[in-house]
Amino acid sequence: MTILLVRPRLIGDVILTTPSIQALRRRFPEAKVLYLVEALAAPVVSHNPHVNETLVIRHRRGWRRWLEDLRLARLLRSRRIDIAIDLHGGPRSGWLTWISRAPVRVGYDVSGRRWMYSHRILRPRGYEPRHAVLNQWDLVATVVGPCEVPSPERERVEMPVLETARTAMTARLRSMGVASDATVVLMHVSAGNQFRRWPATSFREVARALVANRSERRVILLGDRTDESLAAEIAGESEGDDRSSGRILSALGWPLDQVRALMERASLFIGGDSGPMHIAATTDVPIVAIFGPTLPALWTPWRPARLPLAIVESGPLPCRPCDQRVCLPGDFRCLTTLAASRVIDATEHLLAALP
Repeated sequence: MTILLVRPRLIGDVILTTPSIQALRRRFPEAKVLYLVEALAAPVVSHNPHVNETLVIRHRRGWRRWLEDLRLARLLRSRRIDIAIDLHGGPRSGWLTWISRAPVRVGYDVSGRRWMYSHRILRPRGYEPRHAVLNQWDLVATVVGPCEVPSPERERVEMPVLETARTAMTARLRSMGVASDATVVLMHVSAGNQFRRWPATSFREVARALVANRSERRVILLGDRTDESLAAEIAGESEGDDRSSGRILSALGWPLDQVRALMERASLFIGGDSGPMHIAATTDVPIVAIFGPTLPALWTPWRPARLPLAIVESGPLPCRPCDQRVCLPGDFRCLTTLAASRVIDATEHLLAALP
């Protein structure tokens, strides 16, 4: 039997499907499991022990995207797939699920795309306070059959990495002057859109507070290479103030597997609701999660309750949660009004509790 999982797009969303992959493997231990994913998120599942083959969607625009979809259609049909599960629910993922010609095709019951699936699952509407992992589980349960509701204690999100990634990460830290006994705090400062972007001034206040008069600490900034100006602003030193000199460093643009290895090395992670936060959830590193327009009930790090976690959010607002298309107040207040002192307090509390 060959099972296809379709989940294009974002890193965090792919990580949140990994408990479902475990359920499929338990139910069909001899099956060949294929995972179709975009190149950016491919490292999440490329070394997953429950996935036999990772099929990569190449990023294309315009007419080249149509050629890419035709290539994928031929590839999927050649695999003679028995079961295809659309874990995304978008038009493209629905079409790729349908074009696989799998006899069993599972997807969300979405108007205009019902015909693409042989089995349809009601999709949660609005902002129902139900975790994304459970929504993915609904789709897989159609194939797996009656089973226990997943638990972060049993079915953790996972992103295995090779030892070569750990070795490369260690070498990078050494070249940056980070001692083996340094207390490393990771801070993800990037965001996919303005709605999830905590101000750089707030990140800078947190970073400087963490390293001030603490020579053993290093704050390492995570993000894309396009965030260089943002990182420079956060790491910048005030004239005549050397308390943070050389202690706020950058790891922008690191390969995803090395970022995952860095999470294991770190003493704490700080970041918003984004891919790196969910990568951190695959490890035991303490997490300070900053939530703005999204709700922790849907997107909180999925992992055992015994692991240290602090959630910092703005609290109830008439416009929160939102669909992240238009900020009705116009000032992105769910994050811009979130004081840096609250993140500093949460961070120091978790650091003080470390062994």
